[in-house]
Amino acid sequence: MIDEKEAIARHFAKTPKPTDGIKAALIDMDGVLYDSMKNHTAAWFRMATELGIECTRNEFYGYEGMTGAATINVLFQRAYGRDASPEEVKALYARKAQYFVEMGEPQMMPGAAQMLNTLRDAGITRVLVTGSGQQSILDRLDRDYPGIFAHDKRVTAHDVTHGKPDPEPYLKGLQMAGCNAREAIVIENAPLGVLAGSRSGCFTVGITTGPIPEADMTASGADIVYASMPEFASHLPSLLNAFKD
Repeated sequence: MIDEKEAIARHFAKTPKPTDGIKAALIDMDGVLYDSMKNHTAAWFRMATELGIECTRNEFYGYEGMTGAATINVLFQRAYGRDASPEEVKALYARKAQYFVEMGEPQMMPGAAQMLNTLRDAGITRVLVTGSGQQSILDRLDRDYPGIFAHDKRVTAHDVTHGKPDPEPYLKGLQMAGCNAREAIVIENAPLGVLAGSRSGCFTVGITTGPIPEADMTASGADIVYASMPEFASHLPSLLNAFKD
């Protein structure tokens, strides 16, 4: 049984809990708002194997949250012992992005709209924090989730120097939200993003929406882990209330 109050008590064992509850939610995109990771991993795998780089499709789930350049450099360091040049990064990421587009639009994640509406109705600021620069999916946000993410409340791969697992994306998200880490929650679905959220000091929620085991997210610093997005969406009101108790 998930115990939100216990998870919150553990997180705030050494720091005061916000007296007025949570003010902001910092939310990942791929694997949280969209069931897109199977397409991303397939596109990365195709691009890498065409270069003759040995890899597995599932390993790219573990790179989720990193910038495209960082992922390409992981592959280049392993295969060639060097980072890719800026020109190589630009060309290879464009190829990967095209493969992603060719697979068609990924579906909205079941339960995500319910989660976002709960946050909006509670008056909680929503900030998108994604390591992606995939414009084809970023452009869908206003259509699929109207009125949820203001255009000045979005952190993407284009806005950061250090992608996840560095806390920089979530620290930028806190600045956009105008609050501190005690007053925000992070919503993630992969270890690197969870680690970034944890390092930012925010209460970090891990949600299992792919093949990554729950234990990996707990080990990366998730304060609480839910087995699916619909489960999290149904528990979100009680989680928000627990911050006020």
